[in-house]
Formats: sequence, structure tokens, C-alpha cells
Amino acid sequence: MSGGSRTTTALPGDPPGGRRAVAVWSIGVSVYFVAVIFRTSLGVAGLDAADRFHVGASALSTFSILQLLVYAGMQIPVGLLVDRLGTKKVLTIGVVLFTAGQLGFAFSPSYGTALASRALLGCGDAMTFISVLRLGTRWFPARRGPLVAQLAGLAGMAGNLVSTLVLARLLHGVGWTAAFAGSSFAGVVVLVLLLLFLKDHPEGREPEPFPHQGAAYVRRQIAASWREPGTRLGLWVHFTTQFPAMVFLLLWGMPFLVEAQGLDRATAGELLTLVVLSNMVIGLVYGQIVARHHEARLPLALGTVGATATIWAVTLAWPGARAPMWLLVVLCAVLGACGPASMLGFDFARPANPPERQGTASGITNMGGFVASMTTLFAVGVLLDATGDDYTVAFSAVFVLQALGISQILRLRKRAARRESERLVASRVETVHVPA
Repeated sequence: MSGGSRTTTALPGDPPGGRRAVAVWSIGVSVYFVAVIFRTSLGVAGLDAADRFHVGASALSTFSILQLLVYAGMQIPVGLLVDRLGTKKVLTIGVVLFTAGQLGFAFSPSYGTALASRALLGCGDAMTFISVLRLGTRWFPARRGPLVAQLAGLAGMAGNLVSTLVLARLLHGVGWTAAFAGSSFAGVVVLVLLLLFLKDHPEGREPEPFPHQGAAYVRRQIAASWREPGTRLGLWVHFTTQFPAMVFLLLWGMPFLVEAQGLDRATAGELLTLVVLSNMVIGLVYGQIVARHHEARLPLALGTVGATATIWAVTLAWPGARAPMWLLVVLCAVLGACGPASMLGFDFARPANPPERQGTASGITNMGGFVASMTTLFAVGVLLDATGDDYTVAFSAVFVLQALGISQILRLRKRAARRESERLVASRVETVHVPA
């Protein structure tokens, strides 16, 4: 080893990571994993729910719309809570709420009580992902941020996979009540792990205390985060990329494949599983690419939007009543890129905000995709009822929201890049010289 020094760029107080960080972070991720199982459970039970509660397409979509409405509406309040209370407290509240919502859904005797249960579930679910993102920033070095975020998203898709494969079989094997009530036990398990083992931050790395001044503090946090072009760009990237796959997996994929494409439920379930598996593989690829080439974020996001729009257009415009199986396979494989692409939104918001605003900025970003999903779920349901179940017309709503999102991304991209460059130059003051 030669003498001298080598220069590395580090953030002040950057945590070291390591096995302890992985262990603690994994507990937080397990909470998110269970939350996604509960969130997506309606996707495999949509047709059963329509029969159980005797509702049509619009009323069925209300389940997911209400759940996402609560989720999206909670994002900024949850971000503020995470910044103020810490990860453990917010995750604890979230687990209690989403477990109660899943259990309530199991025993709901009517459409109204089922709606209330899904709203409760959405409220608890809203508290998980932002908390896990903040946990990652507290336990891992900043350079690991993109990969850690993609791995968290990967865990969420694993939850979706469990919902698609396991819960679907339980539902058709043991029935509605037993399947949903039995699955709620997973919430109890992660609650115990959370209470016993999760820590907000490594020992000796407590965040600097800063004063909270009620409503004035809340306004400052939101305003300061929103002023950053990176936060707004992150929101629109999340908005534009996430919703096509979420709408497909959360509710309308199964009816589209069964009713419009004439597939049996088993084959449709396999295609939904393909979306999840594709998401998991592409998530690892995107995480590695962005960790090595930060400038690849926007090309990956826009490329995903372009590929998604193209394959949807080809599928919907295919001559004849049904698209061929190979095309449906390609559609589901491409939809798998939507989740990883949406995670790129956080890679724009994260460097634009200091540690004490990470929760708030993540909450603003995370609103994007869920607002888009909620809007599309509603539009598809209304259009299906209005057109006599014409899925070609109904799914055309996807293109409208993609066009809106792309226009905003292109408008903000230069300002966000300029501001990020300015912050990078300023951070060089914090350069650390490490002896070789």
C-alpha cells in the first residue's frame, strides 16, 4: 500500500451500513411486504368481490379508488410524521391499521362495511413505504440509496407475488372469510418483530434535534420540499410510470384477461404473476444501473413510459376480438418495468432535500403514482359501464395520463438538473480525505 491520501465524497454523518443495517432494515421491509399483500389482495378477488357484494364495475373500482384516495391523501401527513416521530412509531401505527382493515374486510357483511375496511387498510398501508425509505437513509450510505430503494420495491413486488399465487389459491380453496382472516395473522407477526427489534437509527448517529412549531413547521416543511424542482420532478416521474401496472395488478388486469381476452382464471393469474416477476428482475437491473450511472435516471423513466404506451397501443388496437397470447405475455413483461421506473422518482427527490425533509419529500413524490392510479381506476370503471364493457375504450385512459406526466417531466427536467448540480458543487466542501 502506498502512502498519501485518496479523496472520497461523503455526506456528513453518512451511516456505514453493514450487517446490522441489513438486519434492521429487513424488519421494516417485512412490514412493507405484508402491507402490499393486503393492498393487492383485492386484485385476485375482484370478480369474487363483485359476486359477494352484488356490485358492477364502477362500484367495484370504488374499493381500490377509496383505498388509494386514503393512501395518496396520507402521504404528506405521513412524511411529516416520519420526520417528527421516527420510523418505528409510524410503522407501528401502520401495522395496527392495515391488519385491522384486512381482518374487517374478511368479515364485512355488506358493501359499505367492506369499503370502510379498505379505507382503514389504505390508511395503514400509507405509513409503510415512506417509513422504509427513511429507515434506509438512516442506516445506509447515500451512495446506496438507489439500490436500497429498488430492493424495497422488490420486496413489495414479492408481496404482490404472494397475493397473486398464495392468497388466490386460499380464496378459491377455503373461501373469502378464512382467506382474508388467515392472511391478517401476518400483520401480527411483523408487529411483534417491529416492536422487539427495529431501531430508527444506528447507535451514536441520532439526528440533530430541530424545533417543531406546530402548523408553522408543517407549512415550512411542505413549502421547502415543494420549492425544490427535484421533488416536483420526482412526483411527476412517479405519477407517469407507476400507474399502468398498478391499475392492472390492483383491479382491472384479471377482468381484462378473463372477460376481454377469454382466458381462464388460472392462465390470467399466471400472466399477473409474470408482471410481478418481471418487476423483480427489472428492479434489480434499474437499481444497479442508477447506482453506477446517476444520469441514467431520466432516460430509464422516459423509456419505460414509451415502451408501456407502445405495447398498450398495440394490444388494444390488435385486429380481431382478442390479442394473441405472445402479445399478452409481452404486455405483462413490459408492465413489470413500471414499478422500478416509479422508484426513480425518489432518486430525484432524495438528493434535492436535506435529511430532516426526507420523509416529507418522499411523501410528496409518492403521491404521484397513487393519484394517477386512483384516477385511472375510476376512469376505467366508468368507461366500462358507459360502453358496455369495451376495454379498448376504457384502457385508453392510460394514454391521457401518460401524456400529462411526460409534459411535466420535460418541463421540470432542466431546472432539477441545474439545482442538483449546484447542490453537488456545494457538497464538495464536505469532501473527506481518507488516508490510504
